[in-house]
Amino acid sequence: MFAVVAGAARLATGVSFLVVPQMAHHMWGGGENSGPGAAPLLRSMGYRDALIGGLLLQAGLRGRPTAGWFLAFAGADATDVAGGLADLDNLTAQQRRRGLGGAATGFAVGVIGALAAARSQQKWRNRREFGAARRSARSVRSQGRVRSW
Repeated sequence: MFAVVAGAARLATGVSFLVVPQMAHHMWGGGENSGPGAAPLLRSMGYRDALIGGLLLQAGLRGRPTAGWFLAFAGADATDVAGGLADLDNLTAQQRRRGLGGAATGFAVGVIGALAAARSQQKWRNRREFGAARRSARSVRSQGRVRSW
């Protein structure tokens, strides 16, 4: 469920950067006039976010492993944080709060999601292996042979 919600939110963010880059720029703390170079950059971020969000959403809906997509989620936001910190002196207080705060939050969501997904996947594997071992032992006993472990 967490993968579905996080994936849908990331997908929606990406689509907003693709469709209305100026509005998205303003929403994340940018000024009214972002200049001619902002739209291509915002759209490239939109493609990235839509791809990661869409694939995380799809994996979550289909019950497929999501840890890798959560790591991509975290990695994308880690680069945004690094880029923001490199240009920290040129950011307004609002850009620091919204842009860097949003990216830091996204990084945390990605890391937490990856850890939770990996833990869930490991529990599933352990149950599956335990069940297979029980079935194998039961099969050996039903054939009248005793197997020592």
